[in-house]
Amino acid sequence: MIRDYFWFGIKNLRRRGIRSWLTLLGIVIGIAAVVSLISLGDGLKTAVNSQFGISTTETLTIQAGGLSGYGPPGTGVVKPLTEDDSDAIEALDTVEVAVPRNIETLKVEFNDKAIFSYAASIIEGEKRQYIYEIADLEVETGRLLKDGDSYKVMIGNNLADADKNGFEKTIEVGNNILIQGKEFQIAGILKKKGSFIFNNAFYIDDTPLREITKSGDSVDIIAVKVKDKDLMEKAKEDIEQLLRKRRDVKEGEEDFSVSTPQATLDTVNQILGGVQAFIVVIAFASILVGAVGIVNTMTTSVLERRKDIGVMKAIGARNSDIFLQFFIEAGLLGLIGGLIGVIIGSLIGFAGITVINNFLGVTAAPKISIVLISSSLIGGFFIGSISGILPAMQAARQKPVDALRG
Repeated sequence: MIRDYFWFGIKNLRRRGIRSWLTLLGIVIGIAAVVSLISLGDGLKTAVNSQFGISTTETLTIQAGGLSGYGPPGTGVVKPLTEDDSDAIEALDTVEVAVPRNIETLKVEFNDKAIFSYAASIIEGEKRQYIYEIADLEVETGRLLKDGDSYKVMIGNNLADADKNGFEKTIEVGNNILIQGKEFQIAGILKKKGSFIFNNAFYIDDTPLREITKSGDSVDIIAVKVKDKDLMEKAKEDIEQLLRKRRDVKEGEEDFSVSTPQATLDTVNQILGGVQAFIVVIAFASILVGAVGIVNTMTTSVLERRKDIGVMKAIGARNSDIFLQFFIEAGLLGLIGGLIGVIIGSLIGFAGITVINNFLGVTAAPKISIVLISSSLIGGFFIGSISGILPAMQAARQKPVDALRG
């Protein structure tokens, strides 16, 4: 019996032609907006999360606050961290190793072209391997830097690509480039990572980087490996207490920050989730417009089909039969609109994620969410059905004699 109602509903929708399609438009736009925005939001989260190229959960990152300008994390601050701060942190019982690092924006020249790019320091000695470990750096060609490589450099994968590096020429191992007017030789080209930051950076030993930037003993970031992941909170508290004393600041007035990769990711995801939710709420306005359109269409359909209703009641149709026919017909409008919206929204989502990948230089894979698609289709049918309740009740209340008179 229910199958017959669906069949009659489809026949009636086809008979109304253009009016049915116009009614679907609001639902289509709303569902497409919701699906595409949620897909894009998920893709953006994946892309942004991939920028945190830290492979261990036992790492804390410390940087000074009080920005006086713009630049990479920890740079341009009023009171920078120092190498002595790093040594003092490493002496804490909860800390295994502390590595000071600098990140500079430098002028780089190659093939008579010049660009400005980030250069990250690689500390010499025993701690060098620790940086390679936490940043998960591996070479595609050439080799990693080692002690004694005074004026050698590693480059991110994108910087070797003529189409992406701004030099209009491929950089190969053994080529020479100028960094702040000093000549460096390419020792290695790193494997491509999910992070555009890593893929577009130069990696230089700490000593030559300090020489060309004249940065003295200031430090942009201190990377800390905790002895045990269960000691993360204790280590964080110890470091904060130590730095408050060294920098002569009170609790709550810190001019520095101590953060974990996961805490930073959680903050970013909360912000992106909030923006995503706000935009989706706006998109639901289109669905409400579509719902109003279904109410109008179904009300008009009841008026146009009064004689049909009269005939059906005259041959024994009950009020519930009439109600279900119009109720399911309205639901079909929402379901078809939802199906078209899901298809369009998915295509927009796939295209958007492709653009995000190209822009950020990442490889966030588009995802097909069965839950999202199913929810959208069920939601479309539900919205259509709810919108059709009043017209369906109006049709069910029609008296056979009055309906036959038209």
